Amino acid sequence: MADIRTLHDAVAELVHDGDTVAMEGFTHLIPFAAAHEIIRQGITDLTLVRMTPDVIYDQLIGMGLVKKLVFSWGGNPGVGSLHRFRDAVENGWPRPLELDEHSHAGMANRYVAGASRLPFAVLRGYRGSDLATRTDTVASVTCPFTGEELAAVAALNPDVTVIHAQRADHEGNVQLWGLTGVQKEAALAASRVLVTVEEIVDRLDARPGAVVLPGWTIDAVARVPGGAHPSYASGYSVRDNDFYQAWDPISRDRDAFAAWMREHVLDRTAPAPDGGEPHGTPGEAEGALSQ
Repeated sequence: MADIRTLHDAVAELVHDGDTVAMEGFTHLIPFAAAHEIIRQGITDLTLVRMTPDVIYDQLIGMGLVKKLVFSWGGNPGVGSLHRFRDAVENGWPRPLELDEHSHAGMANRYVAGASRLPFAVLRGYRGSDLATRTDTVASVTCPFTGEELAAVAALNPDVTVIHAQRADHEGNVQLWGLTGVQKEAALAASRVLVTVEEIVDRLDARPGAVVLPGWTIDAVARVPGGAHPSYASGYSVRDNDFYQAWDPISRDRDAFAAWMREHVLDRTAPAPDGGEPHGTPGEAEGALSQ
C-alpha cells in the first residue's frame, strides 16, 4: 500500500538531486503544491519531463533547479511565453537549460513505452519536422511486416512522477477524473510515484471515465487541498485565470520573479502535518498576484 505522508516528508523521501522528474497534469490536476515543496527543499540538477510545461516549470526553471527539460510544448496557456524558460534558453539565466523537444504524440508514446517497460514506441510522426535531427531519442525503423518507415521514440522512465488527483482512500488507492492526460502512463512508467490529493475518503465511489491507480503502484500520497492551484481539480475547484494573466508581468522581470517566489513560495511552509489547508490557496494566491 502507498504511505499517506505529509507533503514535506514525501518530497524529501522520493525526490532527490539529479533526478528525472515528471510532473504531469493536462489543464487541470497540475501538482503546483508539490513543485513548491521541491523549490523550498532546494532539490536541484533536475531533468524535468512534461508534455506541456507551463507556469509550474517556469517557476522551477527560474529558481535554477533544472538542468534539462524534456517536453512537447511550452507556454503560459492562454497568455503567451514562459519568460523564465525563455531567459534560461536565450541567456543561460539562472543557468543554461538543455532541451529535448518532441511532439505531443511522441511524448505520449514515450510514456506508454515506459509504462509497458518496452525500450521504445513506434508511431507515424515527425515527418516534415526537423525535431528528429535535434534529439537522440528519435530514430527511424522499418516495419518488418509492411516495409513502412516509422518513427521510433525512446521510452521515458522517470525516477519519480508527481501528479495531483481528486481523492485517495486510506489504503492509498488514487482516483482521478476529468481531463486525465498522461498521468496514468507517467505514473506507471516511473520508479517512484508521489500523488497529492484533494481529500482522503473511506471508499472510492465509481465515477464515469475515472482512472484508479491502485495503491501498489504508488509510493506516497499526501493530502493537499487546493494543491493544483492555479490550475484546478474538476469537481473541487475552478481555474484561476487571473493568476495566469498576472504571472506574465511578474515572470518577465528577474527581480520581480525572485521577490514573488521568496514571498509566496520560499517563505511559506508546507501544508500542516494533519493534511490541512496549504498556504497559498486559491483566494490568497490570487490576491497576492493582483497586488
